[in-house]
Amino acid sequence: MWESKRSRHKKKQDEDSYYSMSNKLKQEGRVDEKFEIQLSMLTLEEILALRLELAAKTVNYKLYGTNIWNNLPELVKDAVLKYAYVAGKTKNEMAMFLGIDKSRLRKLLKQYDIPNYFMRKTND
Repeated sequence: MWESKRSRHKKKQDEDSYYSMSNKLKQEGRVDEKFEIQLSMLTLEEILALRLELAAKTVNYKLYGTNIWNNLPELVKDAVLKYAYVAGKTKNEMAMFLGIDKSRLRKLLKQYDIPNYFMRKTND
């Protein structure tokens, strides 16, 4: 009747997947608790502007030809879809959060390859 907490991962994926962007990035050594506290003090706009500035700095502030303006909708959709994936306990919850039906959600998850993003990498 009720879907289990992580019913979208019924196989053995539970131990092979992350359910939190924070945990994923911490496990990869890319963020820590201090960074998260500092990040929480910034607005989303400040975070994006800072990230762009840091990216530009590596190429001597010449970000020509990157077409950032036209790619913004895709960048935002990708980020929101990743959040919905880790925040929703079921596909139904994820779809309701996004305001779409489950069929559209399945297509988007496949298109953006979201489940694979959250799979733990093995050292083969």
